[in-house]
Amino acid sequence: MNAPDLPGQPHLAYRAGGLFFEDVRLADLAEQHGTPLFVYSKAAMLEALQAYQRGFSGRQVQICYAVKANPALGVLQVFAEAGCGFDIVSAGELERVLAVGASANRVIFSGVGKTRAEMRAALEAGIGCFNVESESELEVLNQMALAMGLRAPVSLRVNPNVDPQTHPYISTGLKNSKFGIAHERVVPAYQRAAALAGVRVVGIDCHIGSQITQEGPFLEAVERMIDLVQAVEAAGVAIGHIDFGGGLGINYSGESPPGAEQLWKLLGTRLDARGFGQRLLMVEPGRSLVGNAGVCLTEVLYLKPGEQMNYCVVDAAMNDLPRPAMYQAYHGIVPLMPRGQANTIWQVVGPVCESGDWIGHDRALALEPGDRLAVLSAGAFCMSMASNYNSRGRPPEVLVEGNCSRLIRRRETVADQMSVELLSTKAP
Repeated sequence: MNAPDLPGQPHLAYRAGGLFFEDVRLADLAEQHGTPLFVYSKAAMLEALQAYQRGFSGRQVQICYAVKANPALGVLQVFAEAGCGFDIVSAGELERVLAVGASANRVIFSGVGKTRAEMRAALEAGIGCFNVESESELEVLNQMALAMGLRAPVSLRVNPNVDPQTHPYISTGLKNSKFGIAHERVVPAYQRAAALAGVRVVGIDCHIGSQITQEGPFLEAVERMIDLVQAVEAAGVAIGHIDFGGGLGINYSGESPPGAEQLWKLLGTRLDARGFGQRLLMVEPGRSLVGNAGVCLTEVLYLKPGEQMNYCVVDAAMNDLPRPAMYQAYHGIVPLMPRGQANTIWQVVGPVCESGDWIGHDRALALEPGDRLAVLSAGAFCMSMASNYNSRGRPPEVLVEGNCSRLIRRRETVADQMSVELLSTKAP
């Protein structure tokens, strides 16, 4: 069998009978649940988490999984049972983590546009920290907490003006970003926070971007964060924890990001050198925990050879896998059962009525209608960004563990979509 490469995908391998995730044959899952279908490996998630845990060995740390990467309850449950906290960006995500039994005091609430209703829900739940992203948000949170007779634990998200050298849509640490408090406003903002009766300063936070594949931006961020902590504490405001956010990239197409264990051991030496090695640390990884723990299975519907381009039309679309259309992102595409014949160059596209509905350009594949493919590295920011465009139901999700599989989300139906809608006039 001429098996294609599987970059960055632990526990995914070709064996006799085709492509397996852990010890589960993916063709069997496609037959059982249909396509498109997302499949996640529990072992791959836990291995990624363990790399962080080893990197922080001997230190005080709280690892908070970034729910926005993949909010499936079955995925959240894996991380809750492994002892993770959670980084949320909405009240909906708060409800999800509480639903899987997570402790509210290990939840961090990030995001630039928290509503008053979301603040109230988080205060009532007793979350561990609000990552406040503007001085105006700080004032509103103070008012909300005072009205409820509470003090909100806060960490100010600062903007260290570090270039993460990633896609501009997921670059969040530069001075022209909408995220965080400007570097020059950090000290007065902390002084204001310390003076407010409805908030309690517990830490400092930064997050410079996503899919970062070099250690340099992280090192620069650590140095600037320590400078800021020293300046804030010199102004009389104590900082409890230092939160370095997330952003570590994964291997989609041959990238070689630093491993989490090696990266945090390196950053730890910088913290030690400047006397901050024993502070309570927090990190908020998402993509690096789940991105390469997932695949999306899809079926070849039609092949359209042409003079200039050959099109392979599959049943997965931009509503299922938005990253290629949104970011021009690359995902590997491989067959569940490789064919012993010459490859052809195909444009792999979906059925949605948009020219931007593509999954992969210029892919060398040997295909026939009815073949099933795996879109790789689909565990992060795929289902979490999926939509019902063209009234398409979102796919089911399956979690595999060893030789067992468990459906953790059923396929969405049109009836599910219409259940929240009302006719504008009385039906005839």
